[in-house]
Amino acid sequence: MSKTTASGRNRPFSFLSLRVIAVVALALAACSRPAPLTQADPFRVEFALDTICVVFLYDQANDEVYDAIFARIHEIERRMSAYLPDSDISRINAAAGIAPVRVYEDVFDVIERAVHFAEISGGAFDPAIGPLVSLWAIMADDPRVPSPEEIAAVLPLVNWRDIELDRQQRAVFLRRPGMALNLGAIAKGYAADEAMAIVREARLERALVDLGGDVMTFGVKLDRTPWRIGIQNPLGERGDFIGVLSGWDMAVLTSGVNERFFERDGVRYHHLFSPFDGHPARTGLLSVTIISGSATDGDALSTAVFVLGYERGRALIESIEGAGAIFVFEDRSVRVTGGVDFVLVDPEFRLAAD
Repeated sequence: MSKTTASGRNRPFSFLSLRVIAVVALALAACSRPAPLTQADPFRVEFALDTICVVFLYDQANDEVYDAIFARIHEIERRMSAYLPDSDISRINAAAGIAPVRVYEDVFDVIERAVHFAEISGGAFDPAIGPLVSLWAIMADDPRVPSPEEIAAVLPLVNWRDIELDRQQRAVFLRRPGMALNLGAIAKGYAADEAMAIVREARLERALVDLGGDVMTFGVKLDRTPWRIGIQNPLGERGDFIGVLSGWDMAVLTSGVNERFFERDGVRYHHLFSPFDGHPARTGLLSVTIISGSATDGDALSTAVFVLGYERGRALIESIEGAGAIFVFEDRSVRVTGGVDFVLVDPEFRLAAD
């Protein structure tokens, strides 16, 4: 008998409520004492980018800053979502093989950055993944496993080299009909970077942004100790942590099998597709967490490294200055790159030496 379980958009509201409670509790615990209320609550929660977004401004909370942050997050969604018919991404996809499309400067910049990571990862990260995302329809009410013939038919369309960028005209052209961009593996990171840019412009001293698990910290906590971020257990419920990462001004981005998936006949099919074979990537990893100074870069890298697997993925991370990673494997072993301050707390997992 076939059994299907879906995650993400189809979760009940109670799950989302528990998610917010867990995030709020974790981030408030990062301060040594409760933050006083000033012009606004110490945090604000909104739904955007198909996830729960939480921004903490703590003792320097200000409604004008919150409004600016969430206005920017929603603007990024309107421009970069592949699921909104009037977005720049949807217009590019509709014109695939027909004509270039002029886009907003930020959209062009993110696509250009996505192409950069496609190049340095050898195509493991590919912003032209749209046809595979649509084929598998993991976020739909009735996801299914496509046939080998269906996958073979769309794979030629998943090729970042067929994305033509014209910076002078600020235009994007997909050379082949049927191609489609999907920036789901980089846009949330960009939104986190933009949120922190607003925090810096407002000259606030501390902030934490959590966009559905993409976490970014800024400044100094009230007790002057490092920020502590829980790393999700990829086999557990949301809010179950295998360990704690400590550090200063950092972007923490995780890609794993628990984020968006469905199960069919006892097999989990997750959303991290390999552009090489058209299936959810199977590299022996359950999750990859990237620690870097840029959430945009960390978002793309977490997907690229998961698809590449441990050996090639680690080599890529170690080639990038200031980047680190936490690898969680199917055998419940955990490996951490040098310079990452991570403490394992779940006894069901074990740290492994290289």
